[in-house]
Amino acid sequence: MHLTQLSNNHVFAGWHQQHEHESNVLNCTMKFAIYLPPKALKGDKVPVLYWLSGLTCTEENFMQKAGAFKVAAELGIAIVAPDTSPRGAGVPDDSDQAYDLGLGAGFYLNATQPPWDTHYKMYDYVVNELPEIIENNFPVNQQKVISGHSMGGHGAISIALKNPDKYLSVSAFSPICNPINCPWGQKAFTAYLGDQQDHWLEYDSTELLKQSKKQIPMLISQGDADNFLNEQLKPDALIEIAKQKDYLLDYHLEPGYDHSYFFISTFIEQHLRFHAQYLQK
Repeated sequence: MHLTQLSNNHVFAGWHQQHEHESNVLNCTMKFAIYLPPKALKGDKVPVLYWLSGLTCTEENFMQKAGAFKVAAELGIAIVAPDTSPRGAGVPDDSDQAYDLGLGAGFYLNATQPPWDTHYKMYDYVVNELPEIIENNFPVNQQKVISGHSMGGHGAISIALKNPDKYLSVSAFSPICNPINCPWGQKAFTAYLGDQQDHWLEYDSTELLKQSKKQIPMLISQGDADNFLNEQLKPDALIEIAKQKDYLLDYHLEPGYDHSYFFISTFIEQHLRFHAQYLQK
């Protein structure tokens, strides 16, 4: 797999880089960003936190706005942030140019419906192709954790629940917890997966938690001033199932915080230290 480096910035004694490559899974050119902490530059292989961003974002938003590098440098954790969807001249987008379907809105699933099914295989990209690229090209080991925001929070939790042997822990900011019952999820799932709603259950975190047989430590941060909380995010559905199953879910409802990166930057240290305790084991 050939990588083209697009940028390279020295930060907190490590390196933030952007790379581009041809994706066999997505049938297009993809970009990702990576932060390599100082420990990785000394020859040690470090664990990786995979960060999945939300609607309209790219691989750049988290890296530029979250303020995660200082703590990641201290803890010796690499961070990898992929783009949120396939892109390019031949990749379909929503005909209305809506922000919640098509480019920037891959929803971290494998589309089964045309015209989306040729390119929109973000689940396979995040779970399989991207980690293989990272492990073959950078000084990282096979220890992985996963986190994300909003649509990316949905992706992180659903991916972790489907792959509890691949990830040591999972966290999310303002995740879409029950997409089969919210407008964002219903629109995307209908387009990408079709009208048969039993196929939707495979990517719904609440439904996946009902079926889970192995626990994976989970941290969720949610602002109570989030405009999307009640209509789109629906964390209560996930919390109720977690209580019934006595699941390892640590849920924080933070007063006064909204859906923005101001919220993420406030609590990103807490999330990184949460993951570090499981990576250190």
